[in-house]
Amino acid sequence: MALYSAEDAKYLKRRIRGGQIDVHPTEKALIVNYSIEATVLDEYQNTMIGDKKDAQKIIRVKSLGPSTDIRALAKEVINRCKLIHPTKLLEVEQLLFYLQNRRDTNLPSDSTTGVSQKPISDELEQPSIDTQINETASLNDIDDYADMLYENVQDKIKGSALILQLARNPDNLSEIIQKESVLNVLTRVYKEEWHESIELATNIVYIFFCFSSFTDFHPLVSQYRIGAQTMTIVEAEMKKYDQWMEEITREQKKKPRDTRANITIDNKYKVLIRKQEQFLRVAFYLLLNLAEDLKVELKMRNKSIITQLIHALDRDNNDLLILVVSFLKKLSVFVENKNDIVSSLFQFQ
Repeated sequence: MALYSAEDAKYLKRRIRGGQIDVHPTEKALIVNYSIEATVLDEYQNTMIGDKKDAQKIIRVKSLGPSTDIRALAKEVINRCKLIHPTKLLEVEQLLFYLQNRRDTNLPSDSTTGVSQKPISDELEQPSIDTQINETASLNDIDDYADMLYENVQDKIKGSALILQLARNPDNLSEIIQKESVLNVLTRVYKEEWHESIELATNIVYIFFCFSSFTDFHPLVSQYRIGAQTMTIVEAEMKKYDQWMEEITREQKKKPRDTRANITIDNKYKVLIRKQEQFLRVAFYLLLNLAEDLKVELKMRNKSIITQLIHALDRDNNDLLILVVSFLKKLSVFVENKNDIVSSLFQFQ
């Protein structure tokens, strides 16, 4: 085989590819990841040598302040940095908004958990759910509780409720995170068997909600793809709610004068709706916590989180409505989200 010499290299082909954009961990700056691909061609355009190098560019936005016009700044950043394609305008806006609202990165850690807690809005209270467990859970028995998730539905509900009891104490979270087998079985049941019981799904999403209340645990929640699965379940529960409403309407049309029958139907659905709304409140709260990361929020938008939130405004549960409105308020700072909110409002009128 003939070998190419340096003299044969007639052309140098150089290509720069823009990559992921991140926020700087400590400065008011964006980090643009990109790669440089260099290829040496001979006179026949055959590749002689190819090389690829990853690099980063830091774009500092020291002028960013509470009153900064984010959209205008995002356009300026894109004009200044040719590595960022104009189609990423919305992503840049969201990252700048995150920087604009980010607190001091050197927050003091909680003395007991060792992690910094994500500040929770004063408007919002911790979700409450129905529990029938009188037993006091112990960290020493957590593996036994996880084993119950392999049994029948009632055992699964009890096992998940006992683990939830532990997770609601922040002091236990650092211990639970070490139990990979426990987290794995919780995740599997949540993804594959959530439809067996709304109480089971609520217990499990609440366990991960406890982790989501601490920013340092967000990577854990993301690792197990809890946010994506939660949105899948929320969508399914919303469709189920619509079916219930249709069934109620049909039943009422059949017996419009039978007041007693109507009360029976209403009571049956009230129980189902109450349990469903307990799940929705925990689920939306978990998603709101995870949306602290603007990239995660963008993924939620792409999966129609706004449609689901607007749909939830049809409820009579004040705690749920306060949470939903708070979430929509957070999303509405971006004009694209605001337009989606308006469209969805018309859709559900």
